[in-house]
Amino acid sequence: MTRFDVLILGGGASGLYCAMHAARHGHSVAILDHSDKPARKVRVAGGGKCNFTNMTVEPHNYICSNPHFVKSALARHSQWDVISFFAEHGISYEEREHGQLFTLEGAGRLAGILVDQCKKLGVQMLLGRTIESVAACSPFIVETPEETLEAKKIVIALGGPSWPQVGASDLGFRLAHQFNLPIIRPRPALVPLVFSRAQRTMCEELAGNALPVTMTTGDMSFSDPLLFTHKGISGPAVLQISSYWSEGQSLLIDFLPQKSVADLVETHRTNNSRFRNLLARELPKRLVPYLVSGDLAETSVSQLSKQQIAMAENRIHRFRITPASTEGYGKAEVTVGGIDTDCFSSKTFEAKDIPGLHVIGEALDVTGHLGGYNLQWAFSSGSACAESL
Repeated sequence: MTRFDVLILGGGASGLYCAMHAARHGHSVAILDHSDKPARKVRVAGGGKCNFTNMTVEPHNYICSNPHFVKSALARHSQWDVISFFAEHGISYEEREHGQLFTLEGAGRLAGILVDQCKKLGVQMLLGRTIESVAACSPFIVETPEETLEAKKIVIALGGPSWPQVGASDLGFRLAHQFNLPIIRPRPALVPLVFSRAQRTMCEELAGNALPVTMTTGDMSFSDPLLFTHKGISGPAVLQISSYWSEGQSLLIDFLPQKSVADLVETHRTNNSRFRNLLARELPKRLVPYLVSGDLAETSVSQLSKQQIAMAENRIHRFRITPASTEGYGKAEVTVGGIDTDCFSSKTFEAKDIPGLHVIGEALDVTGHLGGYNLQWAFSSGSACAESL
């Protein structure tokens, strides 16, 4: 029997950050992970560049059944705390669109700092371990094939099932079921969308083309680039909207978000070229036939009627399409849904009915927008939890 004050299940961003801060408070801490290498998801984040936070972090950047739950942790350990921590350890960064901060040293270096700090503070790394059982016996008892571990407090930092190729699984959700903690239905998020075979012709024809759009589903809209793929659509706008999209819902796409079709026509009213040729100057040429066709496409700009202009506006600014599905957890960056936050304190991340049991990071029903918000949540929730241990 090996005993610890705190045993953290999961060696990802939230688990490492929590372990580091808990060890600073003098606790004996161990991280238990099935992978032989911690922070695998961090190491490939942002294509290896790692978008580790954002210049502007607000509660509205997160999806949660209880939108107030994220406020305390984000306020107590903000993006400025994260920036300062990594800057102190030699990480420089660049700001990209929408306030996204990417490390210049690479994702591997950033992950290495988290691991190195944990080791320097005496955190034991129990890697390559399979968790066979977790018993809430006060203290908690965790069984692996190699050993039996005992801890006064347990922190579930196992994330969600997105990116299984880097070791992600649903173990955190299975443990939640064991402890009778309700789960908000999980589904893939920040993920490309695919269409049925009958709808794919346009996407196959345009595969590789990207353009700025505004995408809307329900009352949510995002203005970012869209990328056509052979199976459907991807790109930042699509990844963002996928977190809100549900199967069967349609999407509205504005293919000219910065311009009005009516104003474009008015500007070129004396132009006798065909309408499709005018649009081909503003949009990918191969996209135009899918937006306007027949007489509308062949009419000269100078001869377009009000009815034709209205028809064109509807097709270009309010193009409606219904995806068949997402590309699933294998292509999803995160998971929407998770362990219900109503069961936890937003200050301590401790289960209200199970003293000593804490859950942090993506395993909870908290999902950030694209742009560094999910790693920020990992750091904020990990720090807040460590303060309370």
